[in-house]
Amino acid sequence: MRKTTFTLVLISISTMLFAQQSVFRNKLNELIKAHKATIGYSLLDLQTGDTVTVNGAKHLPMQSVYKFHLALAVLHQVDQGKLQLDQKILVRKQDLLPDTWSPLRDKYPAGNVKISLSELLSFTVSQSDNNGCDILFRLMGGPAKVQQYIRSLGVSEVAIAATEEQMHRDDQMQFTNWSTARSATQLLGLFYAKPILSKSSRNFLWKVMSETITGPNKIKGLLPPATEVAHKTGNSGSNTSGLTAATNDIGIVTLPNGKHFAIAVFVSMTTEDEKTTDRIIAELSKVSWDELMSRK
Repeated sequence: MRKTTFTLVLISISTMLFAQQSVFRNKLNELIKAHKATIGYSLLDLQTGDTVTVNGAKHLPMQSVYKFHLALAVLHQVDQGKLQLDQKILVRKQDLLPDTWSPLRDKYPAGNVKISLSELLSFTVSQSDNNGCDILFRLMGGPAKVQQYIRSLGVSEVAIAATEEQMHRDDQMQFTNWSTARSATQLLGLFYAKPILSKSSRNFLWKVMSETITGPNKIKGLLPPATEVAHKTGNSGSNTSGLTAATNDIGIVTLPNGKHFAIAVFVSMTTEDEKTTDRIIAELSKVSWDELMSRK
């Protein structure tokens, strides 16, 4: 009798969880279908390992999201003793290209200045600096070296092939830098839970991602104020036809109970405006937050 009762309880719990996940997935699909865009979504519960994806296997352009991948590769070199966070990196005048997003150039317009690797990483990740990104790519030996490192971690659904300068010269090059939503949360999960970086390097990267100033209306847009989100955004801007190839955000969200989840949203090939595309990411993040809060 006890065994029968126990079995019925397990069946009941399993049925409830399945129904709950079905409702959640329906909400996700409704949000995604409401927009004329290709949207890749992935949610990873960093406590249980549970993953939910929608279009999670689609290859979508990353834009500046790949600066997270680059930072991981750079900090791996720091952990190996090949680089140091306090070492000085020469920023030459010719490194500071004029027609690109670059708070680094705005701070040091004349160039020919040495700044610490930690400051360069902060510009590149927290402020999504394009010139800083390419200086780091050169330091690493090019995008292919960064891709090699990321794939060595077991993250295969990603391609890192072009620098920011190359993407600005030819907007078709952005499609050579692609990721799937599920591989983005996979990499975030490794960063969060696995010793792929030393504690000090992990803490440094967590800090600069938490200090990200770009995309305040994306993942963070509808979450409670002061929610900690360690994230990296990406945005192609719109072409002359009003088409946006990529507006993205990936990151790790801290819940009020101290638990965490990783989320990746890639919005691609849409003519909807920036306010609308940011709202897509914000709504998907909020429904994810609500779902995990309900499972406390």
